[in-house]
Amino acid sequence: MAPARKFIRFSGSSRRTVPPSPPQPRKYKAIGEVLAKAKYAVVERESYSDVICEQCRSGDRAEELLLCDKCDKGFHMNCLRPIVVKLPMGSWLCPKCCEHRRVRKFSQKKIIDFFRIQKSSRVDEICGSPQAQDTRKRRKRSGPLVMQKKRRRLLPFTPVEDPAQRLKEMGSLASALIALNMEFSDDLTYLPGWAPRSANQAKLEKGGMQVLPKEDIETLEHCRAMSKRGECPPLLVVFDSCEGFTVEADGPIKDMTFIAEYTGDVDYLTNREKDDCDSMMTLLLANDSSRSLVICPDKRGNIARFVNGINNHTTDGKKKQNCKCVRYNVNGECRVFLVATRDIAKGERLYYDYNGYEHEYPTHHFV
Repeated sequence: MAPARKFIRFSGSSRRTVPPSPPQPRKYKAIGEVLAKAKYAVVERESYSDVICEQCRSGDRAEELLLCDKCDKGFHMNCLRPIVVKLPMGSWLCPKCCEHRRVRKFSQKKIIDFFRIQKSSRVDEICGSPQAQDTRKRRKRSGPLVMQKKRRRLLPFTPVEDPAQRLKEMGSLASALIALNMEFSDDLTYLPGWAPRSANQAKLEKGGMQVLPKEDIETLEHCRAMSKRGECPPLLVVFDSCEGFTVEADGPIKDMTFIAEYTGDVDYLTNREKDDCDSMMTLLLANDSSRSLVICPDKRGNIARFVNGINNHTTDGKKKQNCKCVRYNVNGECRVFLVATRDIAKGERLYYDYNGYEHEYPTHHFV
């Protein structure tokens, strides 16, 4: 038997070698684009005697001049908008170099995830259904007819009825928080190595602290439940070239209405005496200063962080005040609430006095 043979079939066409294409010329970015994204280095001058403020064109008050660590230009702390109250710690960039992020829009899903809103089929129906409105009307009419002097109770805020407008309100807050690299938090936060929750004892307050009545605690819990459902207070966070981020009413707010709780990270005052955060809030003023506490909303916080203060050294500044910051003893712990002190119209900005207790906050240069 003949051995098996392997036959190979050749096609009629022959393979052609394609010459390699010439390399494409590299596209280079414009020098302006490269410099805008390049890391900068701080180069010390031999003399800073010729530095002037880029706003007022004056070199006076050299102790108040800030030098941008990128462009090396000078700015008076009081000439900047918003005003810089304390000397910044670490590097500082001027408004043109910091590339401030503008307000961005958020989808409904991102807003719900950002604020950790409890998903429910009734979210869009609340405050818009006739049954909810009738319930509120019945509650208003069910009060006593006999006129008598009573202690003024806190009122719950009334969310806007339009779900799309509520998303716009929450989107404005989310944009402001992200612009400041902050996380949303509606509660006081106790971090490891900082003041523990056990240090927050209202009984340590110098001179005592007013106790929040049971009826007002119910109002507080009602407002917190509404916020978790996505029914936020009627407030918008807007950006002003002079005041920075600020808050304005997106609907009418009645006198004595609960607006928000001041939240953030809790720490001992002694640990934050040299902190450059300009939004720290007193939580506890103890007889022993080493046990005093402050709220630091530089990493976590809510809309209370963006309510601006008044210039309490001028008559016009005091007239702008329409809410106040009040500290209460709630179940033995110190809490800080923002409450309306008069009726606030839609479109009106919210202001309160930063010097409600210590009278140490510098407000001379506030707008």
